[in-house]
Order: sequence, then structure tokens, then C-alpha cells
Amino acid sequence: MDTRYLIVDDNESFLEIVRGLLEREGLNGVSVASSYADALRLFEALRPDVVLVDIFLGDESGLKLARRLAEGKRATVILISTHTEADLGDLIAESPAAGFLPKADVSAEAIRRIVEANGRRDT
Repeated sequence: MDTRYLIVDDNESFLEIVRGLLEREGLNGVSVASSYADALRLFEALRPDVVLVDIFLGDESGLKLARRLAEGKRATVILISTHTEADLGDLIAESPAAGFLPKADVSAEAIRRIVEANGRRDT
């Protein structure tokens, strides 16, 4: 069964660019959501294995969304941001996310490393 991915970000351009990049790098089954509500709806409908969530989701909290999606450990949740890990260290450490990626470093390989480091090998 193919691994399913969901990317949640309020920047539509970023969503399309990253979706295209990941698909070119061999990750199929990439879906996108631009709001908390869309993310929850797609999470329930698609049952993704891996979810990338922007920490600063416009006026909504990506951290709150990450906590909700990580419940039950149904998916590997990875936080993303334009900010560096050093800038967000405390927020990242307090979240249940499996890892963090700066948006500039999002790639299929980086996602695989985080997923595998958290015990899943199906990416």
C-alpha cells in the first residue's frame, strides 16, 4: 500500500510547489490543505500516514492542529516553518510531532529520515 501524505499550510503557492517537488522525488499520494478545518476533513477522509503542518497556519495554530493529528498515533506529524529550529526550539520540543523541517529543506529524503527515525519504514 502506498504511503499517503498531507501538507497543511496557509500559503497556496508553497503547497503547490512542495506537492510538485515531492511528486517529482517519487512521493505519490500527496494531498494539501490550507486551513485547520480542511486539514481535519482530509485527515479523516484520506487517512494519511505522514502530515506536514506549518507551525504558523495563518490566524490558526499549527501546533494545536499537530497535537490533534498526533492523537492516537495514526500518522507521523512533522512540523514545518520558515523560521529555524533554533528560533522555535521550545515550541517544537513541547509538541508531539516526530520532527521539524525548515520549509527550505522539505524534500522526500528529509521526510523519510524523520519517518524512519520514528520507527516507520513505509515511505
